[in-house]
Order: sequence, then structure tokens, then C-alpha cells
Amino acid sequence: MPEPQEPEGVIAGTGMGAAMDLAVSEGNSLEPGPGGEKPRSLWSDAWRDLRRNPVFLLSALVILFLIFISLWPSVIASGSPLKCDLGKAQQGSSAGHPFGYDGQGCDVYTRTVYGARTSVAVGVLATLGVAVLGSVLGGLAGFFGGIWDSVLSRVTDIFFAIPVVLGGLVLLSVVTSNTIWPVIGFMVLLGWPQISRIARGSVITAKQNDYVQAARALGASNSRMLLRHIAPNAVAPVIVVATIALGTYIALEATLSYLGVGLKPPSVSWGIDISAASPYVRNAPHALLWPSGALAITVLAFIMLGDAVRDALDPKLR
Repeated sequence: MPEPQEPEGVIAGTGMGAAMDLAVSEGNSLEPGPGGEKPRSLWSDAWRDLRRNPVFLLSALVILFLIFISLWPSVIASGSPLKCDLGKAQQGSSAGHPFGYDGQGCDVYTRTVYGARTSVAVGVLATLGVAVLGSVLGGLAGFFGGIWDSVLSRVTDIFFAIPVVLGGLVLLSVVTSNTIWPVIGFMVLLGWPQISRIARGSVITAKQNDYVQAARALGASNSRMLLRHIAPNAVAPVIVVATIALGTYIALEATLSYLGVGLKPPSVSWGIDISAASPYVRNAPHALLWPSGALAITVLAFIMLGDAVRDALDPKLR
């Protein structure tokens, strides 16, 4: 008659002892270390890297300054961007007017400062719309697959075939509104397929991970798996692309306004000022250089910010 074995021996005999030891060792690795430090997540590691990145710090300072003057332009520009004096048209810099005057006698400095409000508002709102719409559609297509994924893929192919500038010339030429909303709506309409493709690929990759399969085996609902397990691990590529695209949308608004189909006077925009100053660039180059320089610095700052965020969120680049 065999002797009775202890529970530990039974577990070891079934081959589960090593698995339990591994699980215990893994669980202990998640405990705070001797110094009381908790294990860092991807986001905490990314924030630590960003704080040490001079490119991120420089671009963030420029963007914070742009946001500040967009919200409170009167702090650094006391005049009105619509107040013009034809007697001072095309004059150079003078006391109180460091950027000179444009062809209509408007203060270039004041219009450049107030133009930041329009550009930043269009870029931020368009990026939010594109990110939300593209992430929802692409995430659902990547998660459920099937006919929904096939239809969305063909729809995005159609939108990718539309040239952005040509589409803006056609769609916005029939709009008579002077507000920023038609321009934002156009950017969202043609910009969501790119974010949708990225979100779809991220969700497909994330849902194949073991923790998602374990949640599914435990009976987790689709909404819980999407919101709790997949979305937090698939959103990083969307954030990177959206940050870089924000600068692109600012440049696109200026391009459409320059061509006369974006924002229209009396709206204040860098694209409008660049278009108005182009005919007399030889006589008054300052009226063209200042808004063009502000536009270039803004776009470059957002692109640099996106590159820094990409380097911090991609572990393969560390």
C-alpha cells in the first residue's frame, strides 16, 4: 500500500510545482524594490525620457508660447489686427511697430500675433477630430475584422486617392462661410483614413497578446477588452502620428487660405497675410517674411515634438 504524500509532493509530481514557483517569482518581481520604487510603465518611462530630451523641451516651450498668445494675444500686441492706415502702407519698422506695415497699412506684428490664434485653433481642433474619428473606426475594424474591416479598407483607399489640395479647392470653393469650421471639417474628412489605418494595425497587434486572450477566456465582454486591455496599449502610435499631423494641418490651413479657398478676410490668418504680401514682396519683403517665419517655426515645433514623442514611446528606439 503506497504511503500518503504531502500536498507539495503531489503538486511537484504533476509538474505544477515549477509553474507555481515561476508565478510566485514573477509576482515578487512586481513588488516594490528595496528602495520602495514601483515598476515603471511605458508612459512613465516615456515621460522620463521626454524630460531629458532637449528637442522635446525646446519644441514644448515654443508650443506653450504659441498657446499663450493664442489665448491672450492682447498681452503682447495692444493694437487691433483690423486697424489699418493706407498712409503707412508698405512702410518698414518703426517705434511701436517692429515688423512694419503691410500693403493695406496694417501692423504686421499685430496681425502675426493674432494669426497664431487661428492657426493653433484649426490645427488642434482638426487633429482632435481626425484622431477621434480615425481611432474609433480603425479600432473597431481591427477588433471585429470580417466584412466591417473589408469595407473600411476599401473606403480608406478611396479617400487616399483624393489629392488633399485639389480636394480643398473643389470642396471649399463652394463654401461662403468665413469661419474656421468648414476648413476643420474638410481636414477631418480627408485626414481620418491615415489615423484609421494606424489604429487598425495597432489594435490587431494588441489583441493577439496573451493578456487579451486570457481576458477573453475569462469571459470579458468586447467593450471591456477594448477599453481596458487593448486601447491603452494601442493608442501610442496614434498619439505620435496625430502630434506630427497637427503641424501638417496648420500648414494645410495656410496653403488653402493662400489659394483663397480657406479662411477669407476679415479673418486673420498667416496664409491670408502671405497671400496678400506676395505681389509686392520686392517693395515690402517684411510683410511676407514675418508671417512666413511664424508659420515655419510653428510647423517645425510640432514636427519636432512628434519626433520626440515617437522616440520616447517606441521601445525599439531606446
